Amino acid sequence: MPPIDQNSRRRRPTGLIALDETAVFDGYTLFAPLTGTGEVYLVDIHGRTVHRWDLPYRPGRHARLLADGTLAYNGVLPGEQALFPMWHKYRGGVMLRSAPDGTVLREHRDALQHHDAHHLDDGRILYTALERLTGADAAAVRGGVPGSEAAGGVVWADTIREVGPDGELLWSWRAAEHLDREEFPLHEAYARDHWPLINSVTPLRDGNILASLRSVSAVVVISRDTGEILWRSRPGTVSQQHAPTELDDGRLLVFDNGVFRPGHDVPYSRVIEIDRAGGDVMWEYHDPAREFFFAPFMGSAQRLPNGNTLVTDSPSGRLFEVTKDGYLCWEYVVPYFAGYAESEVRGLFPSQPNAVFRAYRYAAADIPWLEATA
Repeated sequence: MPPIDQNSRRRRPTGLIALDETAVFDGYTLFAPLTGTGEVYLVDIHGRTVHRWDLPYRPGRHARLLADGTLAYNGVLPGEQALFPMWHKYRGGVMLRSAPDGTVLREHRDALQHHDAHHLDDGRILYTALERLTGADAAAVRGGVPGSEAAGGVVWADTIREVGPDGELLWSWRAAEHLDREEFPLHEAYARDHWPLINSVTPLRDGNILASLRSVSAVVVISRDTGEILWRSRPGTVSQQHAPTELDDGRLLVFDNGVFRPGHDVPYSRVIEIDRAGGDVMWEYHDPAREFFFAPFMGSAQRLPNGNTLVTDSPSGRLFEVTKDGYLCWEYVVPYFAGYAESEVRGLFPSQPNAVFRAYRYAAADIPWLEATA
């Protein structure tokens, strides 16, 4: 080890950075370091770890607490081959529930699952996966870098699947069947190995499906009945976004990464509320120094019960909370650094990051078992 650590992020402070107890939403924050081996942490607003799970798979993105107190966790299925260069970076394959003590209670496997798996309280799982397109079907996908398909000229296209507690397939959707290639082309700088790269999928209150299509910069609502696109964000509103969620008033809260943002030569990230009726941005948070807050990939935002917003600046392992007025009242930097397990990913991301995909805040009343295990 040289006298000066050459990892720029690790040289900076970690753990609790800022706290205003008069403005923060009191509770516990859950996160799973992406380069960990299966550790999930629950920290209080002072940055102290109050609970930890140790699970048998490294994270396939994130973890979330369910109403019954179990942990929904998406892990990486061991021993799979890389379908294309970035596959090992965001694939999953194991979707499980765990008891507070780390005991695995239930597990569903799909080697083609990636990014998001939304576990519902009744045992269903809604998740994103892939299917292979070849020949004319692959060629019909518009945009992207010419000649950048996966081996054999394959374009891997997204699917969405919903399974029951026993793994039975209940519902499915195919981008290749329902997305118009002309209306949803890949950005010209993106590889043609994956289209349209769905990085988030959640059910809406009306039963339809909310999804984020990163590589075509679109948030869409999918009809559960017909599979058609019922609504999409107005082109140019979001750029390579993540994690849209439905708010109580029907607006959509979105982490807008800002990669290739039209009309801006200096990129920056922001969190926005989109009004579905008109497609307008009704609320926005960005750092006062816009260029300081820029997450080129990953990221999420959660609206808290007091109106604040918890933001996950994923690549930096930086979790922070802002009020409706944009006042930063809590900040925590994940202190766990490590290299990615697969050599293919280490080649693309050689430093040892402290990245997390998403973090979630919970009130004490949401975790009644915590006091009993303290």
